[in-house]
Amino acid sequence: MQPVRPSVDRDFRCEILVVGAGVTGSLAAEHLASQGHEVCIIDRQRPGLGSTTASTAMLLWEIDSSLSDLTAMYGFERAANIYRRSFSAVSGLAELVNTHQLACGMRHKRSLYLAAGKVGARELQAEHALRMRAGLPGEYLDHLTLLEQFGLYREAAIHSIGSADADPLLLCQALLAMATIHGVKIFDASAENYDNSGQAVVVELDSGHVIEAKQVVLATGYVMPEFLTSSLHKISSSWAVATPPQPAGAIWRDGTLIWEASENYSYARTTRDNRIIVGGEDDDQVIEPEARDKLMPAKAETILRKLNGLWSHAEPVAEFVWSGTFGTTTDGLPLIGRVPGHPRIHAAYGYGGNGITYSYLASRMIAASIAGNHQPWFDDFAIDRDAPKDIP
Repeated sequence: MQPVRPSVDRDFRCEILVVGAGVTGSLAAEHLASQGHEVCIIDRQRPGLGSTTASTAMLLWEIDSSLSDLTAMYGFERAANIYRRSFSAVSGLAELVNTHQLACGMRHKRSLYLAAGKVGARELQAEHALRMRAGLPGEYLDHLTLLEQFGLYREAAIHSIGSADADPLLLCQALLAMATIHGVKIFDASAENYDNSGQAVVVELDSGHVIEAKQVVLATGYVMPEFLTSSLHKISSSWAVATPPQPAGAIWRDGTLIWEASENYSYARTTRDNRIIVGGEDDDQVIEPEARDKLMPAKAETILRKLNGLWSHAEPVAEFVWSGTFGTTTDGLPLIGRVPGHPRIHAAYGYGGNGITYSYLASRMIAASIAGNHQPWFDDFAIDRDAPKDIP
């Protein structure tokens, strides 16, 4: 059930204002409220219907930049720590869901990272070796082993434990429901301007009213306010299709989460009713909703052709097609932390394909920063971090 969202009909104060009621905003609000903070949320649309709709629904600890590429950019120790943080984030979110029995259809899953594009067996062997050195789980599968165990015809793959999948909209709704139990209030409103010149942040709303907050958390998907910029951030669109329910024999082993080791990768997962969800075809040149949605038939055809090439046992028919826009970064890492020049405003952007994983990570980092418990490793995700000199 959707929480009641009244409009804002007066000026008021609150301790922490969260702008955005998607997965990031709901995780942040619930966590902050559970720590005893007074929290309010505003969103201009129904919770979970923004960038959350572009989610892959896969909770992967493996991030968009391979450990090999991240090592080339930032060195092994820093890269390995980032990967370990991502692994812990998936575990932490799974524990949260299990502890509170959040009804979001979460399932613990293994993942297959498939050779694709310029990444072949040699590159995956090197990636696997780095992961072993970092203490991360996984096994390298050569072509024959992959074919025998999964029936997938690729040069190689890395098979790993520790991932999951979940319905992002249901997760968002469950978190908001839990947040309201903690006293969080949710309003139907849009933030138009932020004044950070005083001892609090004054947020002007579309209604003409204002909210004065001691701290503000920006969880607005790919839409950044004008005062927040990053040379690393870019916007992209993605498309996905859902097949009709497949016969039991038409699903690959264990319904393992599949994604490709290429820059513009495709991904595939299954649902509880044996549908196959396939997505990808990301495009950073098409971000307006009308233009994005106009491409759905052509993108769906391409995605289904790729599904047939990956797994010919499935019926390559699209029963549902959708698209969404999201933020990503050139180094594959999110932008999380205090907004430079605005010490009372915190933000989380640029999730790429790890939306739910990074949402959990952001909620914990921002809460710690608000509590005055900033950790050195937070700088790895800083909004104003320097761009790497060499991006593979």
